[in-house]
Amino acid sequence: MTTNQELPDETLSAMAIGWRRKALGGDLHARGIAHELETELRRRAGAPLTNYDTLDMRPLELRAARPRWWRFWRRH
Repeated sequence: MTTNQELPDETLSAMAIGWRRKALGGDLHARGIAHELETELRRRAGAPLTNYDTLDMRPLELRAARPRWWRFWRRH
C-alpha cells in the first residue's frame, strides 16, 4: 500500500476532496482521513503561517492607538 508521501500532488488533492465530500455527507470516519490528506498537501506546499496583523490595511500609527472600548462603560 502506498503512503500519502508517495502519491503525486494531483492524486492526493483528488483524494482529499473525495474524502472531504464524504465527511460533509455524514461519514464519521471520513473526516480524519480527509484531514490527514489535507495536512500532507499543506506540508508539501509549505503553507506559510498567516500573519493577521498584515490584514489590517490602516497605517501603523492608527493601528497602535486603538481607543479603549471598555472606558465608555467604566464609572469614574
